[in-house]
Amino acid sequence: MPDVRLIRRVPKLPARPIDGHKGLFGRVLVVGGHEQMIGAPALAGLAALRMGAGLVQIALPQSVLPQALGIVPELIGLGLTGKSTKALVESAKVSDALVIGPGLGQSPAARAALFALLKLDKPAVIDADALNLLATEKHWPTRMPLGAVLTPHPGEMARLAHFIGEKSVPIDQAGRLKIASTLAQKINQVVILKGHSTIVTDGQLAHVNRTGDSTLSKAGTGDVLSGMIGCLLGQKMPPLDAAILAVHLHGWAGEIAGRKFGHRSAIAREVIDCIAPAIAQQ
Repeated sequence: MPDVRLIRRVPKLPARPIDGHKGLFGRVLVVGGHEQMIGAPALAGLAALRMGAGLVQIALPQSVLPQALGIVPELIGLGLTGKSTKALVESAKVSDALVIGPGLGQSPAARAALFALLKLDKPAVIDADALNLLATEKHWPTRMPLGAVLTPHPGEMARLAHFIGEKSVPIDQAGRLKIASTLAQKINQVVILKGHSTIVTDGQLAHVNRTGDSTLSKAGTGDVLSGMIGCLLGQKMPPLDAAILAVHLHGWAGEIAGRKFGHRSAIAREVIDCIAPAIAQQ
């Protein structure tokens, strides 16, 4: 196991000047979505806006883009057609941070998009199907964004475990810390191993989150977290700090939503609605 130092601090939100404009608060590109999964990128995009991003664009197939924008009209759309990744890469180049994976699918076109984006040195959240696509590789890609944050749940982590010679994910907290920090050190990126007491680590430092409850055990809440991290990366927070703060606020928003709507009944959109009060109590 790497020599990991546990830290308790939760970073503060970036400053938000009263005379600031949207160009100062980050442009985020969310890449995901397919015909059966248009909600995931919309949720991630809305969460990024709620966290304070100045502008958020979602890239998904042109055939379903209008429906996704109908969910969140404040988003900007980029319709993808065919196999070309040129328009996607050009949009990524002018973005401050990327969120890759929510509802992306695992088609050849999705894989092409992922690996085209990984060639760019942009801070990036790698989530969901982007993780599953990476897990199918024999070796970890040699070219990755310098500021990537991976957000696997235990199932996704089990698929990634072969990169460090493992086959499964322990359920005890010491074992979870070991596998997360080992992977983070191996790939030189930040890893968030989701679950009760989510672990955030860069392989040298690790933070065990203390917020959140079973309210977050609902489809879509992972997309919310990815959007929140993407916002903070787009505002130039260091990847480890962005991951720790987003996980903390995501858990707190989940607790607030659980108290307001019921732990059984709250859904991802309501967790997004509770980001603002979570920030207010930060």
